[in-house]
Amino acid sequence: LEIAMSVLEYEGSNFLRQRLILSTLSGKPVKIKKIRSSDENPGLHEFEANLLSLLDRLTNGTKIDISVTGTTLLYRPGILIGGTLDHDCNLERSIGYYLEVIICLAPFCKQAVSCTLTGITNDHADPTVDFLKGTNLPLMKLFGVGDDLELKINKRGASPGGGGEIYFHCPRVNKLRTLNFTEPGKVKNIRGVAYATRVSPQMPNRLVTSARGVLNGFIPDIYINTDHLKGAQSGKSPGFGIYLEARSTKDVILSAECNSLPKSENASVDPEELGKRAACALLEEIHSGGCVGSSSQYLAALFMALGEQDVGKVLFGPLTPYTIEFLRHIRDFLQVTFKLEAKTYSGDQMGQNIGSSKVLLTCVGVGFSNMSKTIR
Repeated sequence: LEIAMSVLEYEGSNFLRQRLILSTLSGKPVKIKKIRSSDENPGLHEFEANLLSLLDRLTNGTKIDISVTGTTLLYRPGILIGGTLDHDCNLERSIGYYLEVIICLAPFCKQAVSCTLTGITNDHADPTVDFLKGTNLPLMKLFGVGDDLELKINKRGASPGGGGEIYFHCPRVNKLRTLNFTEPGKVKNIRGVAYATRVSPQMPNRLVTSARGVLNGFIPDIYINTDHLKGAQSGKSPGFGIYLEARSTKDVILSAECNSLPKSENASVDPEELGKRAACALLEEIHSGGCVGSSSQYLAALFMALGEQDVGKVLFGPLTPYTIEFLRHIRDFLQVTFKLEAKTYSGDQMGQNIGSSKVLLTCVGVGFSNMSKTIR
């Protein structure tokens, strides 16, 4: 009866990954009901079942109960063990969908995590592996995750056929560092990569030229690498895209990316238009980004809550709906509440316009420790 009462209950398929991540870290079981109960295709989808399979392999003792219709999920987390694993990601979602979960959990596993994931590396729906490598990994290092953190792209695979492969290695940590990250600084350079698979090798160059046409008026120090893969390394489907990041004098990294849509969606976009979109998205991110990009806010909030029992402060841009829901889930699972304080800058910081609104998040961490660190 006590176990049943301690189960946290939610409804709907939204924010499934948030609930599974926090359940695994806190050890609290979670029950999710009415998963797409009114849809034509009710219950968990294949990519979500694939994610549950990955979590089962990353842990020991996890119990997963799914109702016959798939509309109810009971997840009882086990112990994070990590280790070496290979996983084929479902092609309904890209590798980034799964890798975001691994990034949140890997530092707290019993063993260092070394995983090879296959599937779609770059698409328009989820963060690409380029984004996670360029933005989330440096953020993890600020919180004290080891220097041997690595994300290597062995093969690129565009949607819908996939065929990509990445290698991710994350060392285990004992405790996360308390972070005070409140000064965005000034933009000092812009870096990036334009990629293409199974299309003309001129595509990356056209992406770079159009992006630079927008960004040259903002800052002169711009270098965008091109990556055109052929043969087995280019996956199974044609595609192209561009990832851009702005780096500041205070080690802030703000990013944006744009990727082509698969032919099946009948939405052809020329590379010049895609490059301009990415450049404009980066400028918008710089305008509103604070010290953490909008797509990385959830990770900073999670690591702040798990940090040592000290006051941590991070300056965010306007909070995204995903981040707001994540803060609510952190309160439910970890009993950590954040103090939110609006900040309006009267001066120009990191190229941000006068009057740009930011949010200063402050919290006291729970002092989450990786108990496996002491096991010999």
